[in-house]
Amino acid sequence: MTAQELAAALRGKLIVSCQAPPGDPMRETGTLVRLARSAVAGGGAAIRANEPEVVAAIAGAVDLPVIGLWKDGDVGVYITPTVRHALAIVEAGADVVAADATDRPRPDGSTFAELVAAVHGAGALVMADVSTLAEGVTAAGQGADFVSTTLSGYVPGSPEQTGPDLALVAGLAAAIDVPVVAEGRINTPGEAAEALARGAHSVVVGTAITAPTALTARFVAGIARP
Repeated sequence: MTAQELAAALRGKLIVSCQAPPGDPMRETGTLVRLARSAVAGGGAAIRANEPEVVAAIAGAVDLPVIGLWKDGDVGVYITPTVRHALAIVEAGADVVAADATDRPRPDGSTFAELVAAVHGAGALVMADVSTLAEGVTAAGQGADFVSTTLSGYVPGSPEQTGPDLALVAGLAAAIDVPVVAEGRINTPGEAAEALARGAHSVVVGTAITAPTALTARFVAGIARP
């Protein structure tokens, strides 16, 4: 599928992130596949998934585009941090590889542009996960097929907030020609719709759909009495 074909398929649509953090009871391949199937049944247009085994299982189970990544570690650049990680995700069957495209150093000394070239050479597309407008502009210039606001609020220098970074969505939509994907702290259908209204091409929602542990904790905290 070309970048243009995928962009057309995802315009105005919901991408469901089917992931679970280490130690979470949901972090089991079969469980995450069932989450992906549920997302398909609910009308999701694509799935975002983590790690080669899970990406391969979901790609084999659903007839939707799969955006794959490989989280390795939990500090610095850890979302598909190297070319090796990226090519493993392509080999697992992802249509798109999502990778950190912030201006922080990559653990193997490579550049985001080198990762993009390797993934394109292997026949897949690239989604740049960024935290700022400048990073998004740079990533688009380096060949990213999509730019996502995934890392806003999680990287020093980006704004900390409880909701989605709609200002970044709007800024990127005005500044670059590649599709902008809104991701990060989108908690309600209203917020997803507002992201599209601000210029997002597509919206990724994870925790609010696929994370019962986190959702339960929110309710527990919300009803807790002093």
